[in-house]
Amino acid sequence: MSLPLVVVTNRAFPETCALLAPYARLDANPSIEPWSYAEVRARCSTASGLLAFMTDRLDAAFFAACPALRVVGAALKGYDNIDVAAATDAGVWVTIVPDLLTVPTAELAIGLMLALSRHIVAGDRSIREQEFGGWRPQFYGAGVAGSTVGLVGLGSVGRAIAERLVPFGCTMLAHDMGVKDLPPELARHLTLTDFATLLAASDYVVLALPLTAETQHLIDADAIRQMKRGARIINPARGSLVDERAVASALADGQLAGYAADVFECEDWARRDRPATIEARLRASGAPTVLTPHIGSAVADIRREIEISAARSIVDVLVGRRPRHALNAPKAVRAAC
Repeated sequence: MSLPLVVVTNRAFPETCALLAPYARLDANPSIEPWSYAEVRARCSTASGLLAFMTDRLDAAFFAACPALRVVGAALKGYDNIDVAAATDAGVWVTIVPDLLTVPTAELAIGLMLALSRHIVAGDRSIREQEFGGWRPQFYGAGVAGSTVGLVGLGSVGRAIAERLVPFGCTMLAHDMGVKDLPPELARHLTLTDFATLLAASDYVVLALPLTAETQHLIDADAIRQMKRGARIINPARGSLVDERAVASALADGQLAGYAADVFECEDWARRDRPATIEARLRASGAPTVLTPHIGSAVADIRREIEISAARSIVDVLVGRRPRHALNAPKAVRAAC
């Protein structure tokens, strides 16, 4: 009997494919360019397993079109691009990788904050584009020490960011509707507050929460008007937490001093109304922005571990075990073909 088919939608590490190979026939994308929704659905029409990434949108129609699919191993922490309820109804396991992305994402958030506030990107560009003649009174920015940082979201990423900010000696505020008490190691450094107070008091607002119907455009024109004039926003979480057009307008009129992001609205595949591109004013030359191409977890060893964790979950289902890190528990799991 032939091995079941597993589809890998983005270029994976050789170790990931080697782990899956004894248990499945692989249809793996060798390119850094993702397959389209239609192509992934077509390739999965007879597949038992799917190793999915950020670029994949898995909705009810997808699961209906893939009747042999038994497990989605998502190389992700956030899973807003997967309709988990539809997967459960279809008898498909969905697993994620809950912990490995936390530390690298927190590190990048600190890097974005420093790059934005200290004009590191603009300074680098200046050196490359003109002869350096020595120190000049320019590129004066803002420090993190002595500032007030507002963390919106206190899950594992929010807490990891807070831990890394402690040595900077800043005042830290935090808002998370699901958190009532702080862990002892952070209680000395963080003050829980409401969202409006955090916006009004913070020099930096750092977003560290998932994208849901309730959090989409949490930072919109109204929220920005409540912020301290000259504040900066750092977004390493999900693009659609902010209204990019509202942010661009606030940068233009000076209400915001800067915006740094590793994620963008155009990436959020679960949104049918997502914009096609990044707001042009954020990318314009001279804009007070620092933009990185979704590299929050792009540490080679970590990315390898993320893929292998997702692949192990797929193997679990193929050999008849309950998968690790499952988001759901389908009552009627699809049988092996």
